[in-house]
Amino acid sequence: MDVALVGRDAVLGRAWRALDTGATVLVEGPSGIGKTALWRALVATAEGAGRLPLTCAPTETEAALPFAALADLLRPLAGRVPTLPPPQRVAAEVVLLSAHRDEVIDERAVGAATRSLIEAAMTDATPVLLAVDDAPWLDPESERALRFALRRLAPRPTVLVTRRTEGAEPAAAPLGLDDGRPDVPPVTRIGLAPLGAGALHHIVRARLGGTLSRPLLARIARDAGGNPLLAIEMARAVLRLPRPPWPGEDLPVPSSMRQLLADALRALPAGSRDAVRLAALLTVPAVADLAAAGVSAEVFDAAEEAGLLTVTPSRISFAHPRYAAAVRGGIPPGVRRRLHRTLADAVSDPDERARQLAACTTAPESAVAALLAEAAERQRARGAPAVAAELYERAAELTPSEEADGRDRRRLTALRCRIDSGDYAAAGAAADAAAGQLAGESRAEALLLRAMVAWCADDLPAAVSAAGQALAAAPAGTRLAGRIHAHLTLFEDAPEAARRHAEAAIELLPDSDEDRSLVTAALLLLFFHEVRAGLPARMELLGRALALEDGEPSWLAGTIPAIWWKATDGHDRARARLHDMLGRAVAQGDEPWQHELLTHLGETELLAGRFAAAGEHIAAARELGEQIGSGLVGETWLAGTLDAYRGRLAEATRVVEAGLRRARDLDDAWCRRIHLQLAGFVALSAGRMGEAAAAYGELAQALDGSGIAEPIAQRFEPDWIEACVGAGDLATAEKALARLAERHTRLARPWTSLGLARSRVLLDSATGADPSQALAALSAARAAVPADVLPLDRARCLLVAGRALRRARRRREARAALDAADAEFTTLGAAAFAVQARAELTRIGRPSTASTVLTATEERVARLAAQGSTNRVIADTLFISPKTVEANLARAYRKLGISSRAELGAVMGSRPGTDAPADPPDPT
Repeated sequence: MDVALVGRDAVLGRAWRALDTGATVLVEGPSGIGKTALWRALVATAEGAGRLPLTCAPTETEAALPFAALADLLRPLAGRVPTLPPPQRVAAEVVLLSAHRDEVIDERAVGAATRSLIEAAMTDATPVLLAVDDAPWLDPESERALRFALRRLAPRPTVLVTRRTEGAEPAAAPLGLDDGRPDVPPVTRIGLAPLGAGALHHIVRARLGGTLSRPLLARIARDAGGNPLLAIEMARAVLRLPRPPWPGEDLPVPSSMRQLLADALRALPAGSRDAVRLAALLTVPAVADLAAAGVSAEVFDAAEEAGLLTVTPSRISFAHPRYAAAVRGGIPPGVRRRLHRTLADAVSDPDERARQLAACTTAPESAVAALLAEAAERQRARGAPAVAAELYERAAELTPSEEADGRDRRRLTALRCRIDSGDYAAAGAAADAAAGQLAGESRAEALLLRAMVAWCADDLPAAVSAAGQALAAAPAGTRLAGRIHAHLTLFEDAPEAARRHAEAAIELLPDSDEDRSLVTAALLLLFFHEVRAGLPARMELLGRALALEDGEPSWLAGTIPAIWWKATDGHDRARARLHDMLGRAVAQGDEPWQHELLTHLGETELLAGRFAAAGEHIAAARELGEQIGSGLVGETWLAGTLDAYRGRLAEATRVVEAGLRRARDLDDAWCRRIHLQLAGFVALSAGRMGEAAAAYGELAQALDGSGIAEPIAQRFEPDWIEACVGAGDLATAEKALARLAERHTRLARPWTSLGLARSRVLLDSATGADPSQALAALSAARAAVPADVLPLDRARCLLVAGRALRRARRRREARAALDAADAEFTTLGAAAFAVQARAELTRIGRPSTASTVLTATEERVARLAAQGSTNRVIADTLFISPKTVEANLARAYRKLGISSRAELGAVMGSRPGTDAPADPPDPT
């Protein structure tokens, strides 16, 4: 065994066994405990076992180099770069191949490229091991790209990570490895324990060649806490003493590594000490740069002999990253500035020169500020907005007061980079500070950026307020004012105000490629808000906007066409556009855009009755929302609505309570409206009709007070009418029916057609009128809507018809309608409504055989499903359609008293083979 692994054989075996099963392994311990040695041994073992190792071992100095670690890790996959989609390929070429590109590289595209490259490597026969040594030293850009990729890879590659722990052990694993994904095994944490005197004796003897007594080694082990690195340094110091310390004497070696390094540096010749300091101050200590600074490689001989570093023909490498940090920490400030200036005059890399100048310049200096700004722009183009932001901010600080315009531009560009990096908290604070210190157009720009941050965080009132202040600060009639108007159109909730902003934006923004996206957004939002105001839909506006975008949806309002189509029950068109946009966002690695699109897809599938797909999109949106710092309002409301449909009313109630609290605290009208709608629906589902009617009434009042005549996405009147009828408030029910009829006249949609027909049956039945005519209209309305357009609404029509028929004592017809409703609700997974349908059937009473005996088809379908066959396989086996399979399974579930396939295997396994009755004719 390598001497560095003395005493670690059991740990090595345990870690390899975990890796060999595909588990993620996290090796933890304090600096110097031996993590790197164990990591290297595991990587070598994996490579010997035929795995492809993708490795990086970042150091503290490299943490300032964007994508340095990622380039090391992905280098074995460079040959796959040409196969990537264009945005990812360009990003990978810049990061891996150092290609020069004029366009700015989106950092999120780098993350997407990382995922694609690793995913492609995993498709080969060779298993992949992704290994990162000392994860805390990952540069932020590499860390974000790897986190992005690992969160999305399914299955995830085998991962090995080490990290140092200081004090309390961090709760969360690096890179989001303990994200709780059900398809990923838990992280295997391996903490490296301190070594005993025996193991340290072997290590010290192998490294230093000296002989120390076991009692002395035991004392060193105790004072070093069993840390091999610190023990080596302490042993080296003891060996320098003229005699070993006596048993009663304190060891003449401090346990602080910084002090140890200070002692070691003091022992070096002056020239060697300065050379070590210069090397520690470089991001990458290159021999050529040090030579340019007047330092020859021979000057490092004494430091190399002391074990501080190693010298290669091209580079100086410290024995441990802590050494470089300890050296830097011990340099007096004045000496440090002088050394930074020496390096700035010597290094060849322009970005490194900019960093050195930033560290040694204390007063505004135009030339230095310009160099920093150029370096910032290069980092921004490489897809490293966080690094660019820091460089732009430093450039602004060093820009002389007489160059105020340039200083303001650099400060605002730094702010945009903060937003691009996804650091909304830092961006918000920087925008507030900038708005308080800037004037004129620069202040307006800062306020607009502050509004964008608030919008990204789901704080709509703050977005409107900041954008309004921006508009007041901008010169009237300018392009800047037009840009602010375009954003206010998105932020504003009131239709009239939003329309005015859209019209102003269209008028002020020039017809140029630079502003095409904003003009497209203004046209889309004008169309949207005109409809919300109750005006006829001007389809020519929508067509003009779609033509202008020319296949490139506007980032500001590209979802508007999909919102329109899903609101008018054109689910297929909405779904197609959203998936197209989602593909673009994924290719670019744009997570905020993905978050918005997943939320809209969740709502689209919810309206289409595809609850499983809706749940997946909503869950993905919530996960992304948590990661990027959104307010989680829309996706949480959708999750609550889905819970209510599935009968999970307690969960939905918690969403209502939290949403209404947030709306009250932030004075957010939109948040209040959607949660009032959910509150009404939860109460309706629970049979609390008075409470439901009150919530819907409050929602209607809120809409009327906002000027929204057509709340495009909110369809609540049919439920309001049902709640009012159930509460005995027929007068309000009639008013709600008139309101629904007005919406239908203004903009007829399948849901308004079904809602009107359903509501008229409810009112006729409640007033004692003959419901026959209303029932016939309901049947016709249901038949006119395809089964895959509004399956939940169509099933609810059957439920209402069954109730009305039961009250009219038309039991056979009522039973048929309710049976069909129950089957459709069960197929959809709408448990809350299925319970209502069964309750109505109980009031009617069932034939004694119908509740327990399966028909021949139901029996065959159930047995095949219990054996694990999919609906498609069952359909092909029995020569029936998948829809027929679903309906037969729904009836079988009901008769057997179960609710899922998970229960079907046990039930069917306990049933003897029976002669099932023949299937009756299909009543439909």
